[in-house]
Amino acid sequence: MPEKIKEVTVYAPATVANVVCGFDILGFALSEPNDKMVVRVSDKKGVTIINKDKYNLPTDPAKNVAGVALLALLDALNGEVAGFEIESTKVIKPGSGIGSSAASAAAVVVAANQLLDNRFTNEELVAFAMCGEEVASGAKHADNIAPCIYGGVTLIRNNDPLDIIPIPAPPMYVTVLHPQIEIKTSEARGILKKKVAMKDAITQWANVAGLIAGLMKGDYALIGRSLTDVIVEPMRSMLIPRFKEVKQESMKAGALGGGISGSGPSVFMLSKDEVTAHKVEAAIKGVYDKVGIDYHIYVTTISDKGVRVV
Repeated sequence: MPEKIKEVTVYAPATVANVVCGFDILGFALSEPNDKMVVRVSDKKGVTIINKDKYNLPTDPAKNVAGVALLALLDALNGEVAGFEIESTKVIKPGSGIGSSAASAAAVVVAANQLLDNRFTNEELVAFAMCGEEVASGAKHADNIAPCIYGGVTLIRNNDPLDIIPIPAPPMYVTVLHPQIEIKTSEARGILKKKVAMKDAITQWANVAGLIAGLMKGDYALIGRSLTDVIVEPMRSMLIPRFKEVKQESMKAGALGGGISGSGPSVFMLSKDEVTAHKVEAAIKGVYDKVGIDYHIYVTTISDKGVRVV
C-alpha cells in the first residue's frame, strides 16, 4: 500500500463577485493573481497557521478565514484527524475586492480534501469555506468561494441549502484596476439600502437573466448590455475614487462592460479580446495617473480552473 501523502500545495485564484447585477449570486475565477497555500496533516490538535507574507493576518485560527474554514472541516471528521498546519503565502491583498478571503478559505479546504482522498464534494467544500467568509464579511456568502473552487462562472441559486450552478461562458479578457486603498466588505454591505423600489428590482432581475443568457449563448453584445446595476453600484461606487470616469473611459476603449469587483475597491472590465483589454488598461491608466493614489492593474482572463493542486 502506498504511504498517504502528508502535505499538499495549492494555488487559489482571485475572483470577481457580484459581476455587476448579480449581487451575492454571481462570480467568476481569474487566471491571475493566485495565493499559494501549503497544508499539512498535524499531530497537534486544531489548526496551526504560519504566515509567509507581509500582511500580518491573525494566526489564531478562530480569527483567520482559512483557520475557521479548516476548523469546520475538522469538525466534520469527528476526530479522525487531529489537526492541520497551514503555510500561507498570500499574493491577493486583503480588502482588495478580488476575493482574498475566499482564496484563503477555499485553498485550505481543497488542500485538506486532497489529503483525505477527496472525501468531500465541491459543494461540501464550499460550505466549509463559507464559514471562513463569515469571519471576513459577517455573512456566509458563496459568490467568491464557489468560482474559486469550481472555476469559471458560477451562479449561487441558493445559500441554504447550497445550490451552485456552473455557467458556461465564452472566452473573455478581464482588466482589473486595484486602487491601493482598503474597503472592508462588512462596511460596504452596511451602506446598502434595506429596501429597493419594485421597478429597480425588475430591472435588476432582467439584467441578471440577460447576463446568464448572454454567457450561455456566447452573445457578447447581450453580455455587455446586461452589465448594469441599479441597486448596489450607485451606493458603493461613491467609495471608489473616479469610478464613473474609469467606467466611461473603459467603455470608450471598447470594453463590453464592467463594474465594482466584490465590495471594491477593485474595478473590473470585460473585453472580447486581449487587444481591447490592453486598450482598456491604457484608458484606466489615463484616469488613475492623475488621481494621486497608488494602483495596480491586471490584464488576465476568466479561468475555467478553480483551486489548483500541484
